[in-house]
Amino acid sequence: MKNSRKLLNKEISLAASPLSWLFISFALMTFIPGYPILVGAFFACFGVFQSFQSGRENNDILYTVLLPVKKTDAVKAKYRFTVMIQMIFFIISALLTLLRMIFLNKAGPYVENPMMNANQAYLAYLLLVFALFNTLFLCGFFKTAYKFGRPFVSFIVVSFIFILAAEVLHHIPECQFLNDTDTLCNTTMWGILAAAMAVYILFTAVSCRIAMKRFDRVDM
Repeated sequence: MKNSRKLLNKEISLAASPLSWLFISFALMTFIPGYPILVGAFFACFGVFQSFQSGRENNDILYTVLLPVKKTDAVKAKYRFTVMIQMIFFIISALLTLLRMIFLNKAGPYVENPMMNANQAYLAYLLLVFALFNTLFLCGFFKTAYKFGRPFVSFIVVSFIFILAAEVLHHIPECQFLNDTDTLCNTTMWGILAAAMAVYILFTAVSCRIAMKRFDRVDM
């Protein structure tokens, strides 16, 4: 437990790129009408990617495994740091979404917004984008613990296909409710968010286990 905290502190103080923290501010996209606000989730992941890029150039992984810790602890530390950034972004987005749903649910720019509105479905999509990042990029990176180009390109392609599909989905008549602005008491929407949270937790946990097994086989 102490090693876990120390490694996470190492990630925060030594390995994290300033862009990882700066791109959390893209959660403010939640307030922008007429804009694909789900793109903010991609930028949050891009900030984490910058930390991995910086870490590779500074031999951060090699430094970590040379410490008196288990090799797989290096993987757990990277996952914990990534989840921390994602959850900070998600919490800010959720608070801003609640503000929109409570105080701005009748505001013209949002009611007439042809793009995605901030509601529970939007928050669910955020979690799914993060799940894609953790599965495609993080797990892919630890095949070699060095090459990250292909895993990140895979994430870019899949995430933008997902973002496009999410923007199209609410234009289908049967799915128009996904873009409603007044959904605070809609149990279906809260159920969608709960399901997305379960998917996020499952995909992150499973991909972390796979990443640990992959990294354990990597000859440093």
